[in-house]
Amino acid sequence: MRPRTRVLLLAAVFALLQLANVTGRDTPDSKNYLSYALSLTGADKREAAAATIDWFCAGRASIAHREQNVDVVRFHAPDPAPEVVRECREREWRQVEARLAAGQTGGHTVPFMPERFMRIFEVRPGFPVFLAPFVALFGVTWGAWAAGVVVTCAGGVLAFLVLRALAVSVPLALTGQALFLVLPCGTTAMRPMSEGLLLALTLAALWGCALVLQGHRTRAGLALVGAALLALFTVKHSQALFLGLCLAGAGAAVAVRRRWRGLPPGRGVVVLAGTGCAGVFGTVLLARLLHYPSVSESVQDLLTDHFARPDRERPWAEFFQLQGNFWTEWLRRQLWEPVFVSFLAAGVPGALRRPAFGAFLVAAACTGFLNQAGHPDINIWGDRLITLAWLLPVLGVPLLLEPVVRRAVVPAQGAPVGLAR
Repeated sequence: MRPRTRVLLLAAVFALLQLANVTGRDTPDSKNYLSYALSLTGADKREAAAATIDWFCAGRASIAHREQNVDVVRFHAPDPAPEVVRECREREWRQVEARLAAGQTGGHTVPFMPERFMRIFEVRPGFPVFLAPFVALFGVTWGAWAAGVVVTCAGGVLAFLVLRALAVSVPLALTGQALFLVLPCGTTAMRPMSEGLLLALTLAALWGCALVLQGHRTRAGLALVGAALLALFTVKHSQALFLGLCLAGAGAAVAVRRRWRGLPPGRGVVVLAGTGCAGVFGTVLLARLLHYPSVSESVQDLLTDHFARPDRERPWAEFFQLQGNFWTEWLRRQLWEPVFVSFLAAGVPGALRRPAFGAFLVAAACTGFLNQAGHPDINIWGDRLITLAWLLPVLGVPLLLEPVVRRAVVPAQGAPVGLAR
């Protein structure tokens, strides 16, 4: 079986498995992205609101129905879905109608939340643009599901391509693809949220880094990194800033290490660091020119429960105090169930086997921690903000296993033969 066929087969199996959960994957923010996408297809505010609310409430009802089916006390009670739908629709429409009546009718999103909060999603057109064709072709329910499948499978394929660019064997590259699909990064990417695109675009940038560092297609690699940073700006500009900053830092670290050992830094490392710097300055400049919400506005959003309370007078002092509290509790939970830290620990030595690329891989994974640090909320839908850190084991574990596979032998005409790449 050809490698391409294996990749497609693995993606197809994953897609079939996702039929078990077509609804109920949404989060509250999903409503904002979906209503934006519907507006891009030509729906007006009320049409977009109706379709989004029906979809969101159907998801709530589906979850309620499944939970009752396995409730040892209430499994024989009447189906709660109709009542859940009714209450959900009344609640959502009451809030939307009030804001529409108050004149909150601008932008692409339906006013599910205060205008200052919705502004954050107005400056993130990337995911709605990606979602809109699926919604237009398949409807809201199946369109959101299909978009999740496509972007998640694309992330798995990109993990395969990154490892192949590093000359890793096909079985190990397929292992990387499988790890992306089965670890929390795959689960998170399936949600109708921006994280799936963030993961895919970050992997695209790492693919570009691998091509540049291997010296095979330097121009194509740089184009990939630049295009990924530009696309990230449209999806979530803070991620473009974080990735550019981390890539620049990784390039500088590799160059300093090589200089320390009396070696030239290497043209590929220098141009990748320069591309990261360009991404940082470009993001900051564009965000100011387009009047995107500032970092202070994001902190106020966090501390005021999405602007439901008055602005804080000393937001930064409270923010840094919350940071200390958050990471203490986060570490306690990780030590209690050390699955995440165990995978990270396995990914690091794998990354170190390729010191130059490993530095850029660790840098990309660090953007997950930076994302989480920007929102130190311990209950933010299953650690979805830190999910980019899972890219370290996705790519690092296959690199860690590489020498084991190379040492594996099979009898062939009486002589040991190494596994083919």
